[in-house]
Amino acid sequence: MKQRAMKGLAMNKQSGFTLIELVIVIIILGILAATAVPKFIDIQADAQQAAMKGVKGALEGAASITYSKAALDGVQADSTGTANGVLTAWGYPQATATALLEAAGLSTTDWDFTASGTPGTDGAVIIIPLSYDDSADTSAKYTEAVKATTAGCNVTYTEPTAAGSRPTIKTYTDGC
Repeated sequence: MKQRAMKGLAMNKQSGFTLIELVIVIIILGILAATAVPKFIDIQADAQQAAMKGVKGALEGAASITYSKAALDGVQADSTGTANGVLTAWGYPQATATALLEAAGLSTTDWDFTASGTPGTDGAVIIIPLSYDDSADTSAKYTEAVKATTAGCNVTYTEPTAAGSRPTIKTYTDGC
């Protein structure tokens, strides 16, 4: 008889999760997701800002190397010239996509170069990551009005305007 009662108990025992247990697990997963997503977004912004700072560093290094070569060639005091195959303005790379691509080793598959001014006199280039597509993004990240402001996510390179001056290289990362 005892054996039959034990079998009956075993048959009534259910396996699996109760509704309460499932709800608690879903709530816990929701809380974890709510805390992880903002951290992931912050990591993307940090990476974009680091990329901008990397471009600035590459431009500063390229400017110094180009000027050194221009000084060796004796063209550092010329408003336009060529040093090490790079077009120069007062010994530093001109503010053209071609000169900056050659000097700093940047890629047109990763960066957009928007030039303004006249190379050799007052040229400037705004370097923007191609991940910002101005045709699709109507926010303040990439509009013409904020490219070279703190609201943007870019690097600006302005060539020197006289002998003895250095190029101006600024990083804007608030919009990243």
